[in-house]
Amino acid sequence: MQAFFQRLVFVLLLSLYASAQAQTGGLPDAVLDALKQARIPTSHVGVVVWEAGKAEPLLALNPTASFNPASTMKLLTSAVALDEMGPSYTWKTEVYTDGSVNDGVLTGNLYLKGYGDPQLTIERFWLLLRELRSRGVREVRGDLVLDQSYFDPESADPARFDGQPRRAYNALPTALMVNFNSTILRLTPLANSVASYADPLPANTLLVNDIKLDQAPCGEWRDRLDIQMQPDNGQTRLQLKGSYSAACGEKTAAFNLGDANQTVVGMFRELWPQLGGQWHGNWRVGTVPATATQLMVYTSPPLADALRNLNKFSNNVMARNLFLTLGAEVMGAPATPSKSTAAVKSWLAGQGLSMPELVLENGAGLSRIERISPDSMALLLLDMSRSALFSEFESALPIMAVDGTMKSRGKGSAIAGHAHIKTGTLEGVKTIAGYVLDPSGRRFAVVFFINHSNAAAGGAAQDALLDWVYGGH
Repeated sequence: MQAFFQRLVFVLLLSLYASAQAQTGGLPDAVLDALKQARIPTSHVGVVVWEAGKAEPLLALNPTASFNPASTMKLLTSAVALDEMGPSYTWKTEVYTDGSVNDGVLTGNLYLKGYGDPQLTIERFWLLLRELRSRGVREVRGDLVLDQSYFDPESADPARFDGQPRRAYNALPTALMVNFNSTILRLTPLANSVASYADPLPANTLLVNDIKLDQAPCGEWRDRLDIQMQPDNGQTRLQLKGSYSAACGEKTAAFNLGDANQTVVGMFRELWPQLGGQWHGNWRVGTVPATATQLMVYTSPPLADALRNLNKFSNNVMARNLFLTLGAEVMGAPATPSKSTAAVKSWLAGQGLSMPELVLENGAGLSRIERISPDSMALLLLDMSRSALFSEFESALPIMAVDGTMKSRGKGSAIAGHAHIKTGTLEGVKTIAGYVLDPSGRRFAVVFFINHSNAAAGGAAQDALLDWVYGGH
């Protein structure tokens, strides 16, 4: 009888252990301890660790649950674009006129038509205009017409996501956009005031600084600023209000300039005279006439370069432009988010990847409705690890303790330099997804999603999992 009860107790303990394992997905103790310390229940966590070439994951917690992936959704957009468009794909910006050029004078309108180039920085816009000058155009006696027709991004509001329309990540995608439609604002505390600089600052934009200096702790200094864009006698007034702490020292941050068309025109006004050009006319948004003459085509760096800038620094407007470009390339122009979603789902079906839980809005993860499961993300990573384009895909991800959004994580640890990890952060969301290459050369797809009010404190748990995977688990 005693032996019977001993066996019964053993079976019950085994059942309890199995139940606990199911609830924690077999997560390492260090990860569980970090989650407990952060007060994040495992029911709000999704984890998959899967060695490339294996039939089953090494461990999984809530693998098929639907999570908000934040910026790790950029991996899906990047993978589809890389395969559908190719690493050497380039964007173009076309220049037309409906008039003629004689002795350097363009009599007629000058048209700029964009196709979604996400890397048309101020430096590259200067190069575009320099090439136009080198082709003999010195003076424009007509209007500047901006053709944005390649994108139809549907209705959008830069304040819709979080009520912060001036934050650079809320810049809206457009077919013709210069410098991510953003400026870098630099603030420097002086004895009794705050000096402010904005670069680039379009020629039609006036910087007005009404920031007050105080002695408060630095903290989340951006939240204490009030940045407004207002019309002012044909110009745009960039009004800086709020307060700034002397304890912050010098700080910089990118801010959204608002209307992308105004930014393009302002940059043209700023740069064209610097190149010896003249312009006599107004500007408007329109389309290139069928009878117009093409003056030149300016091309972007290749997609492979764009993916590195996009993913290493989690550039949202670049991702949104890429998402729309993908839709136009696969489904036809004009680009719309719905076409892009259809293009992604068509590609997934062709790869044999079923993601019934997938919800896409803009392909960048800057969304409260986008969803994907940890298992789907891991399977995408494994699929890409078998692709002939894998080296381009992996090299676009931040390297732990080396660069991008992972530069400050894992410093001094054994895993430093051995993990390519995309991060994602929203209020209530903290995610990672990517690859770990362990000392024996085994590659693991690692996904760790946290959707919880305490998610911001979950970084230690994610880093503990990465260390565990690298260390031989």
